Amino acid sequence: MSNEIQAVGLDVGTDQVRCVIGEYDPSGKMNIVGAGEAESKGLRRGVVTSTEAVADAIKKAVSEAERVSGLDVEFATVNLSGEHLRGENKNGVVAVAGPDKEITDEDTERAVDSASAMPLTPGWEIVSRLPQEFIIDGQDGITEPVGMNGSRLEALVHIVTSPSAVRQNLEKAVKRAGIEVEKLVLEPLAAAESVLTDDDKEYGCAVVNMGSEITSLMIFGRGAVQHTAVFPFGGMLFTRDIATGLRVSIPEADKIKHTHGCVASFLIGEDERQEVIEIESFGRSEMRELSKEILCDIMQPRAVELMQHIAKELREAKAQVSGGVFLTGGASLVRGMPEIAEQIFDAPTRVGYLEPTYFGGLVEEVQSPAWATACGLALRSMHTQLRYGGREDRSSVRKVADWFGNFRDKFK
Repeated sequence: MSNEIQAVGLDVGTDQVRCVIGEYDPSGKMNIVGAGEAESKGLRRGVVTSTEAVADAIKKAVSEAERVSGLDVEFATVNLSGEHLRGENKNGVVAVAGPDKEITDEDTERAVDSASAMPLTPGWEIVSRLPQEFIIDGQDGITEPVGMNGSRLEALVHIVTSPSAVRQNLEKAVKRAGIEVEKLVLEPLAAAESVLTDDDKEYGCAVVNMGSEITSLMIFGRGAVQHTAVFPFGGMLFTRDIATGLRVSIPEADKIKHTHGCVASFLIGEDERQEVIEIESFGRSEMRELSKEILCDIMQPRAVELMQHIAKELREAKAQVSGGVFLTGGASLVRGMPEIAEQIFDAPTRVGYLEPTYFGGLVEEVQSPAWATACGLALRSMHTQLRYGGREDRSSVRKVADWFGNFRDKFK
């Protein structure tokens, strides 16, 4: 069955749609055999505003990945994102049934269900339940309680909620593109899947996924998700600042940002400060000259402001991120972003590239933080298929797989 596994990750973002196709390798890695991307239309801050436009963008990205791989895509694991996502930690307690007081899968699922019994705003639903740990008769730190003995089982669970319509409209757009949704996975969780090791999650770290219009934060500790937050800002703010400050069009501003942008003035040498670039004025054919120092002066205050918002969230969550902060998403590629973030977070910070022990094949084609989510989604799909023997055999355990999962791989 393992050689029949075809894993597909579909990252539907506000700026770009990316598709990754992977196959299982006996070494345990996922060989990337196809990748495609297309300009995204019809989304605003992770919410579908035009089903047809999103479906068209998905078709283009998937078609490119199919062309590279020579495979047809029927199913895909898709990201779930948006500023509406809300995460909180809950606990639930149940009595262990049975004469021997041996904990079973049913007991653990009841404990997770108990933790999830929370009032919801009308129109909202639970989209992810991530077990953090279990406590048996006062003994904490247990990740695999099944088979142990005890009379009282407590589950600590990180629960993420979202408006039902957001999920429904995203699924509708994907299906309109001719693809079945295999599973929906939280965007920062998918990004973490591809860049973090088990040690990173155990020691405590954070993933900051910076998109075009939204930025998500997920904090890990003791091997589990401890905190989730979403901010209504992203790389588009830099583009708009450049367009306003330099009187250029949005496409021209975006090009300037990617080609010459820098958010850390201390990285620019004296010679580079005086270096001149040519820009095209809005609505005019003549070119103007601009120094890189002025461009940095426009971008740096915004980068500091955005990182300060995230740092505040880290402080309020009382996060211990001794394992570091990993920046993923396309906006993290702006020069100087990790250096500025490290100063503000007061924690080791780096751009999150794909973990080499997880991937093979055409990995160089997608070795970028912009592809972290798509690759993580495909990796999640592969791991799920390996656990349950492929898609065909998973229907009877779909509820457990979707809501509870295998504790050994509970974050995959």
